[in-house]
Amino acid sequence: MANTKSAEKRNRQAQKRRARNINVRTTVKDAVKNLRETLTTPNAAKTADALKSATRTIARAASKGVLHKRAASRRISRLAKAANRAKAAAK
Repeated sequence: MANTKSAEKRNRQAQKRRARNINVRTTVKDAVKNLRETLTTPNAAKTADALKSATRTIARAASKGVLHKRAASRRISRLAKAANRAKAAAK
């Protein structure tokens, strides 16, 4: 438990940050899950929209510091690769 006034404030700030980070992480997971679901469907337009949405969400999380910049880049790259594979397989 925090003993000083400044430590108590730090604890409050950390809890706020943690709640915000959890929310952002959940949003990223939802966007990725949505994209993965659309990859199984033959609808290319839906997949492209889901990829764009997931990319924006991951990039936003990286800019906020929730995800590391390179980790976000790697995830975006892998999702784009999967979307391109699905698109090629649909043809």
